[in-house]
Amino acid sequence: MHDDFWTFCILTFGCKVNQYESQSLREAWKRMGGAETDDPAGANLILLNTCAVTANAVSDARQAVRRLQRDAPGVPIIVTGCAAEVAREELRALPGVAAVFGQDAKSRLLAAPPLALCASELPPETPFPATPEEARARALTRDRSYPPFRIAAFRRARPVLKVQDGCSHGCAYCIVPLTRGPARSRAPQDCLLEARRLLEAGYREIMISGINLRQYAMREEGCADFWDLLAYLDRELAPEWGAGARPDPARFRISSVEPAQLSERGVAVLAASRMVCPHLHLSLQSGSAAVLRAMRRGHYTPEALLEAVGRTAKLWPRFGLGADILMGFPGESEEHVRETLDVVRALPLTYAHVFPYSSRPGTVAAGLPGQIAKAERQERAARVRAVVEAKRAAFWEASLTCGPLLLALDCNESTDAPGQHGVDECYVPCRLDSPLQGSGHSLVAAQPLRADAKGLIVAALPSPALAG
Repeated sequence: MHDDFWTFCILTFGCKVNQYESQSLREAWKRMGGAETDDPAGANLILLNTCAVTANAVSDARQAVRRLQRDAPGVPIIVTGCAAEVAREELRALPGVAAVFGQDAKSRLLAAPPLALCASELPPETPFPATPEEARARALTRDRSYPPFRIAAFRRARPVLKVQDGCSHGCAYCIVPLTRGPARSRAPQDCLLEARRLLEAGYREIMISGINLRQYAMREEGCADFWDLLAYLDRELAPEWGAGARPDPARFRISSVEPAQLSERGVAVLAASRMVCPHLHLSLQSGSAAVLRAMRRGHYTPEALLEAVGRTAKLWPRFGLGADILMGFPGESEEHVRETLDVVRALPLTYAHVFPYSSRPGTVAAGLPGQIAKAERQERAARVRAVVEAKRAAFWEASLTCGPLLLALDCNESTDAPGQHGVDECYVPCRLDSPLQGSGHSLVAAQPLRADAKGLIVAALPSPALAG
């Protein structure tokens, strides 16, 4: 396959880390002589990079395989990602599937032509754990080295910089530690080199991401935790790439933080940064202290979170605040729901991802008493979403009077599509009122005009405004 022309199609589901790893595989396969196509039927090989955070995500993977078999008959399919761990044998048995690579085996796809790997004998894989006890036993055998993924470009205008993988915390509801394994951290120098590659390639907003950034821990460059890493990247890159250093500055966006990370020291690092966006996304999960303890997330309290967010609000008068919220956890009472709603009302949220609880195999929560009916879980999630929606609409309206925004456009290559879109520094979705030519991936200064159900409509300002 190194010598013959071959084509591949990659379909990615799930998180930012999956997007990053798909990009790394894309680049590796191109170095092996492959060419990418977006048409599955025109490919010699299809890669399906899957998610398993909910039962629906695994169902999506199965449906995707069946759809590909129908639309691209005869094209071999490789399945990888978290669903490849949870439903390995079921996916392997589906027509059209040539091979299934679990998370520990995914990096093997970087090293050799994929169809050759499919033809070879893969090492035996440990069955997915059915109980928490089996999960603990399996964790002792997992690979603890940092996977060798790296990128030099990105299909989207806002690339992901992966700095951490896996999780060792063991929240009662979460399947990710079972699919991705224990926490591992990337060397700070490797993070810095990749950030430089992306900046030099022209990208101007980089999403710093991991599975659990709270568990980032290294010894090199004094980066004992994630805040040390962020300060290190800012210190090394801001003099050349930060605001005021050049006419086309760059910025970092943090993908998600644990509420416990918003310590006084964490807020101080944010205050000192010249590159980080005024935007945080919190892995909140619940506003009830009792539910957090049942979730095995007692390392923070709603009261401490509200205090930390208050400190952040003093740092950033206008900032975006998102959250992940899980409703209908086993044993959650109506009083617990009211507590969560009180916290949601008190937080200056600008958006949130609100999910009904989904039982996952091998997790502690799957065996807890007090399981809540699906309809009730969905109703509770809908109540929280309604509060968040009102907050989001109010924030968008307030943004109309805040002055010029700096946009990172999602796609700005097309000059004939008037719906060019992106996000501002606070992660508000924005659309240009008319096409903009020649901006590349540079941040674009824009004046907000009006808000609608999808975000802000904005007008691009002349380029000199960007330097200010």
